[in-house]
Amino acid sequence: MSSQDMPEENLPAEQDHAHGAVGIADEENPFADPGLPPHEHRIQDIDERAAKRSERMVALLFTVSMLATVGFIVSYVTIPHDRNIFVFPIGHVSALNFALGLTLGVALFCIGAGAVHWARTLMSDVEVADERHPIEASPEVRAKVHADFRQGAKESVLGRRKLIRNTMFGALALVPLSGVMLLRDLGPLPGNSLRHTLWAKGKRLVNMNTNLPLRPEDVAVGSLTFAKPDGLEETDEEFQTELAKAALMIVRLQPDNIKDKRELDWSHEGVVAFSKICTHVGCPISLYEQQTHHVLCPCHQSTFDLSDGARVIFGPAGHALPQLRIGVDSEGYLQALGDFEEPVGPAFWERG
Repeated sequence: MSSQDMPEENLPAEQDHAHGAVGIADEENPFADPGLPPHEHRIQDIDERAAKRSERMVALLFTVSMLATVGFIVSYVTIPHDRNIFVFPIGHVSALNFALGLTLGVALFCIGAGAVHWARTLMSDVEVADERHPIEASPEVRAKVHADFRQGAKESVLGRRKLIRNTMFGALALVPLSGVMLLRDLGPLPGNSLRHTLWAKGKRLVNMNTNLPLRPEDVAVGSLTFAKPDGLEETDEEFQTELAKAALMIVRLQPDNIKDKRELDWSHEGVVAFSKICTHVGCPISLYEQQTHHVLCPCHQSTFDLSDGARVIFGPAGHALPQLRIGVDSEGYLQALGDFEEPVGPAFWERG
């Protein structure tokens, strides 16, 4: 139904807003100002039933946003972080990440869609032309701003459309809870897990390439070997998490070339074991310079001297690589004599 089909008495009264003065072309100003076109009333301005339908649609969008926010919180609390699902056509994805992204996206989208639909169908759409004015706010300008604000508040129909108002407040109040829930990960939930690895007294050093336990004679002078704890397999659920803390670099040096006394005491016949995890941002170290006994992190070029307690000699790393005290068992295999005495990898705020 258009405004032309409605009786004149049903049409809303035209608001007292200037639509711009229509200019007249002359020699000095050949381009005349055509002014604004006549205002066209929307169906919601004419038919209260249509306005009610728009109100219910906006309320529905805000309500869906609230439900999606609740779904975000429930997903975050209940879905295991290691569960995977198949989503066509994406493939296998993390169930937790998919649920969090979907629910938060729906919550934010519905708030935005509800606000847009509210503005386009129920708020006033009368175009207003206003002359430019000086930047400073005169008393008249302030009075006009206050009047415009009151007029805008009236035209927003927020007082009349209580269903929209209440559901909008509910959606806006619940959405921040998504961010509050994410703050949970900033707390001390890891406990002391960052201070400990799988290494323990009697745990054998296993070659990561051959998956066989190492003997001292397997490590040649000047070579670099990577090791993991015995019993840690790639099929284990926590393999990546545990390896990120327990990965070792095994290097054999001439005992006379070891400058640090503790490093020498914790070695076995010149075989030393250091954490492979860089103390800058946790990248795996893999570049070894045989002549200088230096290892280089490929990410940000932090350099450590393995002949001097793996201290930092260049780059942004904050402290030396932790050393693992090693020996041999009754069968002649290299074994750990305990865990690292300090946390591996980058510094963290719980570190005492």
